[in-house]
Amino acid sequence: MQGSIAFIFSLFSAVSLASCPDWNDRHAAEEIAGLQQQLSTWDDAYHRRGISLIDDELYDQSRQQLEHWQTCFPRIPSSATDPLGSSTGPVAHPIAQTGLVKLADTAAVQAWIGSREDLWIQPKVDGIAVTLHYRNGRLSQAISRGNGSHGQDWTERARQLPAIPQHLPGHDELILQGELYWRLNAHIQATAGSAGARSKVAGAMARQEVDETTAARIGLFVWDWPNGPAEMQPRLDGLAALGFSASAELTQPIISPQQAERWREHWYRRPLPFATDGVVLRQGTRPNGKRWQAQPPHWAAAWKYPLRTALTQVRQVQFTIGRSGRITPVLQLEPVRLDGRRITRVSLGSVARWRADDVLPGDQVAITLAGLTIPQLDAVVRRAQRRGEIEAPNPADYHWQSCWRATPDCSQQFIARLTWLSGNKGLDLPGMGPGTWKTLVDAGALTELLGWLNLDEARLQQIPGIGQIRAEALVASYRLARGRTFGAWLQAIGLPPSGDATIAADWDTLAARSAAQWQAEPGIGAARARQLHAFFRVPEVVKLRDQLRRAGIAGF
Repeated sequence: MQGSIAFIFSLFSAVSLASCPDWNDRHAAEEIAGLQQQLSTWDDAYHRRGISLIDDELYDQSRQQLEHWQTCFPRIPSSATDPLGSSTGPVAHPIAQTGLVKLADTAAVQAWIGSREDLWIQPKVDGIAVTLHYRNGRLSQAISRGNGSHGQDWTERARQLPAIPQHLPGHDELILQGELYWRLNAHIQATAGSAGARSKVAGAMARQEVDETTAARIGLFVWDWPNGPAEMQPRLDGLAALGFSASAELTQPIISPQQAERWREHWYRRPLPFATDGVVLRQGTRPNGKRWQAQPPHWAAAWKYPLRTALTQVRQVQFTIGRSGRITPVLQLEPVRLDGRRITRVSLGSVARWRADDVLPGDQVAITLAGLTIPQLDAVVRRAQRRGEIEAPNPADYHWQSCWRATPDCSQQFIARLTWLSGNKGLDLPGMGPGTWKTLVDAGALTELLGWLNLDEARLQQIPGIGQIRAEALVASYRLARGRTFGAWLQAIGLPPSGDATIAADWDTLAARSAAQWQAEPGIGAARARQLHAFFRVPEVVKLRDQLRRAGIAGF
């Protein structure tokens, strides 16, 4: 966020910014002011104290969120939030540090490359930027990036870093711009992420003294020589001669977007001695350094790696109730793209987790992919200024013995029971998924777990959304159910997991087992044995047994 492209013009965001929040002006003013204050706190901690309170990706997206809200509510006065306000210093850069435009996607890269020639690419090192000023071969000044035109005097700290040469051969005046980075061993960005590398360097440079161990861990990557040769290859040759061989080795010529993409993928997935957050595209020739300004130039751009963490806003908190009565909070999110996927919801797993995280609608949250596939909540980044209250379902009302019938408070668990009944671990009935069961329940045609056994084609066709063809298919599934085994029916109506226990061929034999007899079966512990024993005595389950016996299902 606040390194070499801290002063950056963003062309895109992972956050869904398509629509504006439905806020009145007073609410908008509160949210905008709250986000501005949060950004100021993060900026001050990083630039003044060298402490990173938030991941760089999330910082960038938070700042984009602020810009979006300010566009949505232009009437709301907002204070300036210069991200570099606390990092500027009294020392003028001999040549301004420019920052970079950030290209959104492959289409933007194609457009940028297509209108230029003599192009080069290098990894975008994830560190903190520095200007090194040499006179007559001697380091005379080291300056932090600051706001691009002025920064802090880092000369004394730079003299403590082995990676920064104190003397260089020749040259009356030599100006180098580069990145101080934290040395990492065979670091693979795709799997390891940033590893907090930038924060470690920032923290070290914020101290007056840098101890020897820390100083040895800080490296230098020179990414430009503003007063060097006009063309790229001579500049690289000159940097290599000065001892900055990595600059030459890791700056490669390209002629097409495909080449750029291959290098970007290569550096993303192959070992490097530092963290990176993308690649930098450069034209070989560019204006004389004296004409540079502290703003993104036309001759260089950044193409960042795919986001590992995305920022989005919580729309709703919903609670799903499963077949066993387990209550799962689910966050409905403003759509966000992560690793090419569109994410709209994320599960929190339990009510206890939801309460601990204290997540409510309007909160800004960070989303990651667990195992590269499953969206999960990483953290609450910022809570909304206006937070209401949400009452979760009472866990005491939902358990493995609850909701055998369709009532207003039991709809979710009841439909979950039906879905299990018809699924591949139950009766395996084609065409009988949660949508079908919900249709029947919502129409009032199904209030009991086995009530569907009595539905004929004529009654089904009266239900909105079920025509003749679908009614015939459902009745065919009902017929299949009548031929399923006793064991399949037991599983379907909710027999607790029985491990490797021997399941007799009839109800009466199983119902006669004591808890001790169940526990004597392989794979059955004391708690499960009590649950199995109780199952055959639950009044609602006994009623199901009677219905199945009357229906002629074998074993009941």
